[in-house]
Amino acid sequence: MANHVYKLVEIVGTSTTGSDDAIRNAIETAAKTIRRIDWFEVLETRGHVANNKIEHFQVTLKVGFRVED
Repeated sequence: MANHVYKLVEIVGTSTTGSDDAIRNAIETAAKTIRRIDWFEVLETRGHVANNKIEHFQVTLKVGFRVED
């Protein structure tokens, strides 16, 4: 197994459906410009409430991607 070096970035995903969709939206969108994403970690989960209902979910992620040799 080769040694790897990783870079970390924080991104925020949102969704009106749920936190899982917010995570997927964040990763799929980030993957359009960041290559070799290998893992993520959820740092925070927040939401917006209006009229006593959840309107939006917002999830902050730490994303690790492999630095190319």
